[in-house]
Amino acid sequence: MRYLRILLVLLIAAYLLTGVVQIRPGERGVVRRFGRLLPNRLEPGLAIQLPWGMDRVDRVAVDRVQSVTVGYQEDDLSGETMPAGQLLTGDHNLVNVQAVLTYKVRADEVADYIFQADRVDALLGRTVEAVMAQWVAGRTVDDVLLNGKNAMRPVLKEQTQTWIEPYRLGVQILDARVALIAPPNDVKPDFDSVALAQTRNTTLRNTAEQNVARELRMAEAEQYRLEQETAAYVHARKLLAQQEADRFLKRLRQYEIGRKDNPYYLRQIWEEERSKLFARLKENGQIDLLDHHLGANGLDLFTAPQKQP
Repeated sequence: MRYLRILLVLLIAAYLLTGVVQIRPGERGVVRRFGRLLPNRLEPGLAIQLPWGMDRVDRVAVDRVQSVTVGYQEDDLSGETMPAGQLLTGDHNLVNVQAVLTYKVRADEVADYIFQADRVDALLGRTVEAVMAQWVAGRTVDDVLLNGKNAMRPVLKEQTQTWIEPYRLGVQILDARVALIAPPNDVKPDFDSVALAQTRNTTLRNTAEQNVARELRMAEAEQYRLEQETAAYVHARKLLAQQEADRFLKRLRQYEIGRKDNPYYLRQIWEEERSKLFARLKENGQIDLLDHHLGANGLDLFTAPQKQP
């Protein structure tokens, strides 16, 4: 009997220990008591609940990034006429599209995720397919193939999040990367040829635009240089004219003062200026003394003065 009581106590203790739950970092716990969801959420750490059969604790990793691949699969052997992810463009061409959706559980909506966990991936996949089909149907095949990977990415993320909100899945869409967007295999060579020609045209256009930009920069630089030189020349000429005007006014004042004392002051000024002029002309070799041109018959007026070496 004694051993039976000890065994019974151990069994009861073991049963009670089933109510001790360890919530690891990055997890949240959801408690259901007799099937009814409790409003409290268990944070990371040790939690003591009612034992097994009364309480059920579901632990959800809220920091784990999950992914789901949606759309075209290269190894699809289903034999369907139109495989998954083969979508129709606005100009009635087919393209193969594949997207990879990443998401994680919202910490404050773990209860919603617990009840929807079995169908979260399926609902996300269907929603992404619908968003992709709508986006592709509104564009031409050229636009889809050339710009689809970049342009569709934010649309998939935002619209998928918006469309799944009424389902209360408790997940947050992190990214929706377009992994593949290409024409069907039987027409891929033709599309590759077109894409190659378009790439060449784009390269030529970019080269031409770069040349135009370079020539424009050179023209603008030359215009700036000419404007600066013109401004400098105008400033120098204005400064020189101002100096000449100042000298003239100074001489005019000197003349008005000197004329009062010397009636021949104007002639004196003239003689000074003429002497300066003749001195400059002689220095430049433009005139010479007439004494060098006197001959036996006197001054030869028909002989022009020669510049001295």
